[in-house]
Amino acid sequence: MITRARRNPTWNDAKTKPESRNFRLMRAFNRVLKYLWPQWHRILLTLSCALIVAFLLSVSYATAIPLLKVIIADAEGLHPWIEREACSVRYGIEFYQKQARIAKLRQNSLAEWTDLQVEDQIIGFSSPIEPNLSYAGILEVLANPSTDSLTLKVKRARANAPTQTLVIDIATHPEAISREGLSFRERLSLRFYGVRLGLVELMQRVIRGLPREKTPDNIMRTITYIVILMLVCTVLRCIAKFFQASIAQKIVLVAVTRLRYDLFEHITLMPVGYFSKERPSDTISRTLRDTAEMSQALKVMLGKAIREPMNAFIALTFAMIIHWQLTAIFMLGGPFILILVGQFGRVMKRATRKSLVAGAQMLAKLEETISGLRVVKVFNQQAYEQARFKEINKRLLKQQLEISRVEAATSPVLEILGMAGACVAIYVGVLIIQKPQAGIDGEEFLGLLVLLGASAEALRKASDVWNKIQRASAAAERVFELLDQPVETQSPDAKTLAPFKSEIQFKDIVFTYPGNTELTLRGITLTIRAGENIAIVGPNGSGKTTLACLLPRFYDPDSGQIYIDGQDIRDVTLESLRSQIGMVTQNVISFNDTVAKNIAYGKTDASSEAVVQAAKQAFAHEFIQGLPQGYDTIVGEGGSGLSGGQLQRIVIARAILKNPRILIFDEATSQVDADSESKIHKAIQEIMAHRTTLIIAHRFSTVIAADQIVVVDKGQIVAKGTHDELLLDCSLYQGLYETQLVK
Repeated sequence: MITRARRNPTWNDAKTKPESRNFRLMRAFNRVLKYLWPQWHRILLTLSCALIVAFLLSVSYATAIPLLKVIIADAEGLHPWIEREACSVRYGIEFYQKQARIAKLRQNSLAEWTDLQVEDQIIGFSSPIEPNLSYAGILEVLANPSTDSLTLKVKRARANAPTQTLVIDIATHPEAISREGLSFRERLSLRFYGVRLGLVELMQRVIRGLPREKTPDNIMRTITYIVILMLVCTVLRCIAKFFQASIAQKIVLVAVTRLRYDLFEHITLMPVGYFSKERPSDTISRTLRDTAEMSQALKVMLGKAIREPMNAFIALTFAMIIHWQLTAIFMLGGPFILILVGQFGRVMKRATRKSLVAGAQMLAKLEETISGLRVVKVFNQQAYEQARFKEINKRLLKQQLEISRVEAATSPVLEILGMAGACVAIYVGVLIIQKPQAGIDGEEFLGLLVLLGASAEALRKASDVWNKIQRASAAAERVFELLDQPVETQSPDAKTLAPFKSEIQFKDIVFTYPGNTELTLRGITLTIRAGENIAIVGPNGSGKTTLACLLPRFYDPDSGQIYIDGQDIRDVTLESLRSQIGMVTQNVISFNDTVAKNIAYGKTDASSEAVVQAAKQAFAHEFIQGLPQGYDTIVGEGGSGLSGGQLQRIVIARAILKNPRILIFDEATSQVDADSESKIHKAIQEIMAHRTTLIIAHRFSTVIAADQIVVVDKGQIVAKGTHDELLLDCSLYQGLYETQLVK
């Protein structure tokens, strides 16, 4: 198999040990991610937008708590609630509702460094602050300290002990806590302490302009403020969501476009032998359908896969701040969710790969049937082809149904688990809030449920992300299987082949097609002198075309050498070798472009005059002039709109325009009618006069004028000579002359 070092190699595909199928799939998908990395700045912007979306969404949900604090008549109110939270964060003191009595003291807090105890009642402050204040007034002073420390007046009542009034000093900032002797965990806790304190102070600044008294007018004013805040958060969130989705789409489209181009570039550099044993439709399917499958998964990954988990994480963070124990109970279903998602992903991956294979087979059958529709009809095989297509279609349907079942089951199953966790959290929460020292009231509990519901909804929306990634992994494996196929290589020190002057030598050529065991060529030795016209004849399957395909190195022989002017063609650059060779085959290859560009395909810088001259030499000019736009007429896909003979003359004009030193004609006149054949034969004779020509033909008119005729049978040369010599000495040639050459 010929291989050629790829320009600017992207991947190191060496495998040092066997890999499991799952690992191969994920390794293939990870390689897709490398196409995203060049756009890292856009990825960072996408992540930032997703973070903004998640934060603002959680803020919108969290506003349920202040709304309830304002709306519910016997609730403590918005200001006392936030100031109570501020006391909890700043000092580590948690109060009972509507009373300045300590319900709990947190460890590693400012309060722990004082003589305060649980059940102590703060009744006021020492001078200069007013000594006796209400519950709301005490919270206001504690939450908005103006000095580095406060002196508290504390009432302590214990059973079987007289009531005491104590004076206790307390610092107002965590910086007052000494770091000496603290463990790493305690130091980290202090840093988190500062972050939480900053958030609480931000909340205090946000509500600073709102009235404290709960009058009807003040309540409506506060509700209006909260609603406007929710609307602003929603607008900003939607703007960020738009930018995230838009940027993510651009990242994906650019990455997949680059991957598709790399794939096409790789295909053009692959050896011809690969496509002799693999269906072209499968390659097309991998390039188009499989990359489209990957594109959909990447869009999800940079959209919902980032946004929804962030939404869930931020919502859970807010919920943890409110009450971490209930949040932890809700999260107990997490391991079960991960197990189920993993199982669904495995099924999805397997079904997707099978569906992609079935889709490629369907594409092959469609291409085969449409291109051969005349044969299908003339042999009345419509029912047979319909049955074969039906079988492929049913196989594809089976895999698609399995995919749809997994997609349909994922969300409901995860929803059940999420609801089960929520029910347990509700049940336990109701039990907790009934206790005075619970540290959570009814309004906070309802707000907690809203946040937990928001996180559950975000996880539900993200439930199909893993399935889509698995689908993309299956597609990525097929794409990179193709991208990992070896390409044509040339020797690292390959030389530029000098213009052909002397002779071409085939020495002891042995060749077997990839995937076959039977030899196609068996020790072929042949010398072709410069300017000589050689015709190669023989029965079908004797190796005539194969021998011609070895010269431009479409294949390399198993053994033996091919020399041009004494230079082994494996030691020269492919570009310099092929630039000296022109080829016209019986399978006419045209491109969906203008007639002029089809003729100039091998010499794109050719002038219009040169294109017309080449067309005239191939006797194509006469019919090209009659086309609707002349030389600017588009040759349709597969040459639609032109006859086989017309296409063949365009291809011959292409070879003439290239003006190569070596010409290969492989059944070049097989598609032309009798009237055109004599004209084309004359043109071929003219261009053969000054160059070396290798002719493979069945028609007597093309072969008889050759300088030397080589007779090949079963991969071996059985005779050489002129037409007259072979008619006398070679029985095989005589038989060919009588049955095939003469029409």
